[in-house]
Amino acid sequence: MVDDVLTIGRIGVDLYPLQTGTHLEDVTSFGKFLGGSATNVAVAAARHGRKSAVISRTGNDPFGVFIHRTLGELGVDDRFVSGVDGLPTPITFCEIFPPDSFPLYFYRFPTAPDLVINPSELDLDAIRDARIYWSTVTGLSAEPSRSAHFAAWEARGRRPITVLDLDYRPMFWADPSEAHSQVSRALEYCTVAVGNREECEVAVGETDPDKAAQALLDRGLDLAVVKQGPRGTLARTRDERVEVPPYPVEVVNGLGAGDGFGGALCHGLLAGWPLEKIIRFANTAGAIVASRLECSTAMPTTEEVLSHLGAEA
Repeated sequence: MVDDVLTIGRIGVDLYPLQTGTHLEDVTSFGKFLGGSATNVAVAAARHGRKSAVISRTGNDPFGVFIHRTLGELGVDDRFVSGVDGLPTPITFCEIFPPDSFPLYFYRFPTAPDLVINPSELDLDAIRDARIYWSTVTGLSAEPSRSAHFAAWEARGRRPITVLDLDYRPMFWADPSEAHSQVSRALEYCTVAVGNREECEVAVGETDPDKAAQALLDRGLDLAVVKQGPRGTLARTRDERVEVPPYPVEVVNGLGAGDGFGGALCHGLLAGWPLEKIIRFANTAGAIVASRLECSTAMPTTEEVLSHLGAEA
């Protein structure tokens, strides 16, 4: 069984307030959703008709049951999601202050099950054969997950399309210099990198979009994608440069936009589209997610994205 998109990393439950513009201490009701960046990317790819799966771990608790059930409902294969005794499934809360303030509160104590992915448990054949293999920086923040990530990359051998999402979350790292060291090492195994300017600084020491993209390409990558917020997205290969403005929406919750972008990016890469079309499609998919409350179940279908693009034209 060959997956179109195989992701590895965070999984959990998002408890998002149903009252926007309200601090958590005053919120009275929440919506419960599947969450976690790597998981959301797999969901987003599935919404575009891609065969997707996620490698992760949950607690052996009711929230773990919810995750397995919801993955199935959203078309993501859960065969690589296993339970960890003694650790609770992570919970993530946020506050929603549109258009650009969405504080996150991660409950991943004493450690998250998705950081207890062991190298011996990996299906290296599935990782090697996946058409796209997608990892995030969070998985490098602790052992044994870190060793599992590098074991997977060693088995894959830097074959296309191997993506590193530079999704840097400072609360998961004791020291930014450690994050830089691990990300720098990881880039040697990847062919595509995706991140915002701050994440590029952690990865390659550059915040200028073009300099960051060039620094990533200099590490041997085939494609560097730098998100610039209100300035849109820059994408560069060794012989092409594309800059696409953001797709305008009324923002409700910006937290899942990057994952919606990621799943759409995977779809476009697998479809073999021109680079500008891929980035425009991914920008629009991410914007649609930002116009909705939740993350995973907010991921648009291909038809929805194309409809928005048609309206734009």
